Formats: sequence, C-alpha cells, structure tokens
Amino acid sequence: MALDEILISRAIIERYHQKLTENLETDVAIVGAGPSGLVAGYFLAKAGKKVVLFERKLSIGGGMWGGGMLFNEIVVQYEALAILDEFGIRYRQYQDDYYTADGVEAVASLTAEAVRAGLTIFNCISVEDVMMRPDRVEGLVINWSPVEMAGLHVDPLTVRASYVIDATGHDTDVVQMVDKKNPGRLNTSTGGIIGQKAMWADRAESDTTENTKEIFPGLYVAGMAANATAGGPRMGPIFGGMLLSGRKVARELAEKL
Repeated sequence: MALDEILISRAIIERYHQKLTENLETDVAIVGAGPSGLVAGYFLAKAGKKVVLFERKLSIGGGMWGGGMLFNEIVVQYEALAILDEFGIRYRQYQDDYYTADGVEAVASLTAEAVRAGLTIFNCISVEDVMMRPDRVEGLVINWSPVEMAGLHVDPLTVRASYVIDATGHDTDVVQMVDKKNPGRLNTSTGGIIGQKAMWADRAESDTTENTKEIFPGLYVAGMAANATAGGPRMGPIFGGMLLSGRKVARELAEKL
C-alpha cells in the first residue's frame, strides 16, 4: 500500500490534538524536564495521579545530558542509588560514596519509564505566566517556545492544575513570575527569591532536598530551582540531590491529592 502524506499529517495532528486536550486539566503540572521534573512525574504518575510536564527545549533531560563540561558521565551518591535502580539505570562505584552513570542512558531511562508510568511530556512549549485564583497558583499559561524566541505577538493557551512544580533549574522561571506579582510573599527567609550561591557540592546536595517544598500556595519547587529560590549553593554535575528532590515532591503531592 502506498503511503499517503496527508494521512501521515492527519495522524500527527489528530493524535497531538487529543493528547493536548486531554491534559488541559490535570492534578500536577511540572515545568522543566530535568532530572527532578522527570522523577517527580514518574512517581506521581505511578501513584495514579494525572500529571503533565512542559519543557521549553526540544530535548529532554536538562543538564544531565552533558554531565560535566560535556563529559557525559554523571555522579550520584549512595543515598540516590535506589532511584537509579528503580529506573534500571546502570552505575559503577568510583570510590567511597561516589558512583558514576552514563548521562545519556540516565536521561533516556528516566524519560522512557516516566512516560510508560503515565506522565505526558510536551516539549518546545514555554510557560509565560501562571493562572491565579486569587492568591493561589491554579495553572499555567503556555505558548510555543519558537513564539517566545521570535518575540511574536501570539496569544497563549492555559492549563489548569491542582498543583504546579517549578523544576526549571537555576532560572526559577515559574517562581519568578509568581514573585513579580506577589512581592514578599514567597515561603523563604526573605519572602522573595534569594538566589543561587557559589559552588559547594556537599551542602548543595542536602539543601536541594531540604528546600523542596511548597513555596507559594499551589506552587512547589524541586531540584536546582529549590536551591536557587531559597539561597542554596550550586552543586555541579552531581545529580543525587536532584533525583531525591523529585521523589520527595512527588511523595508530598501524592499525599495531598
């Protein structure tokens, strides 16, 4: 049977339209498909929650793809090995509490298992604002990333969510939007975004999990976004804290929903 180009196009359009409309209302909307966002999406979906993830870039995985300075190996500590085991990611002990894994395998495994668990991922979509009613985050305002990059005047669409997770890393994109509209009201020691401190891997790894919390009604932070919001240091290409942060936020939200 000869292939029909129009049928191919129709299949893509109809299936994508169905996927998008089915996710306009969700339990949890995650912004950022780095390790913490993917892990959070996996555990929430596995707990039976409806969860959707929006990634600004075409690729998934955040900084984990590149390891350290494009050496695509990552380091995790012993405490996070159970999460690697959960996803079937292979690792080797380097010495003491240092374990390495292939960054590409790690991202591919996190993504595949999260999607199979029920997480829906939309890439090349940017979040340009939040929905609030009136003092609580209740959803996201989304648009195509190329629209944002080109500065085109194209109105967005909206997604309603019981909770939103900012997993956008150093940029803290969603927290920035909320802080701008509600100055001084974030759940931090200053009431605002404190910002990321200099490199201190040991402290940052523990701070990442500790700072994973509800930062504003309806809005959680996870991964590096949690540290950057609360004033924790950066940690570089060690990813155990990111993985543990994603699991923590998923567990907390699964209990609430």
